[in-house]
Amino acid sequence: MTGTEPKPDLHRATGIWPLVHAERAALAADLANLTDEQWATPSLCTGLTVREVLAHLTAGAGLNPVRWLAGVIRCRFDFDKQVTMRLTQQLGATASETLERFHRIITSTTKPPLPAVAMLGESIVHGEDIRRPLGIRRDYPIQTVTRVAEYYRGSDLVVLAKGRIAGLRLVATDGNFTAGSGPLVSGTTLALTMAMTGRASYCDELDGDGATTLRERCETA
Repeated sequence: MTGTEPKPDLHRATGIWPLVHAERAALAADLANLTDEQWATPSLCTGLTVREVLAHLTAGAGLNPVRWLAGVIRCRFDFDKQVTMRLTQQLGATASETLERFHRIITSTTKPPLPAVAMLGESIVHGEDIRRPLGIRRDYPIQTVTRVAEYYRGSDLVVLAKGRIAGLRLVATDGNFTAGSGPLVSGTTLALTMAMTGRASYCDELDGDGATTLRERCETA
């Protein structure tokens, strides 16, 4: 490679961070006026409230590879235990403090040893984990959601997605996202993304001969 050739991976990663920051800012705005009761609403993440999921997002944005590894070692390679530990550290004493801590990381580019697009996926998927139970709808830029869908269709890192859609053909009805081959599953790019990551409730928005199979995989994960 010569010094004048582009570095696609670096440019692509750099271009993702503004999207991450935009999604975090939009989520913070959506949560600005929640009541205590709303903060305590169960999220789509089993066992976590919407406030706890927000704290989880804050924690992820403050973990560089060194801190991530130190936490893994401290928790004896129990990854779920580390997630719980970091979440608790970022929860704060009140919901207002939880939100304030999230505000501080909106423009952060710190991340665990994951690709930058994984942080974009976290922002959208966990954003929906919070918004959907609260009845909040966001009109995501289709290019942003498509990028996340393209990432998940080829990855089982952190969350099973590639394996969940094996043997199925996914086709977006609102964009150009497609994946796989087999029985058809069609729907919006967002619904396909959320179903890929195991959110069974979004399967209600999907059609096709493979939709039932995908729902069953979500429900048994």
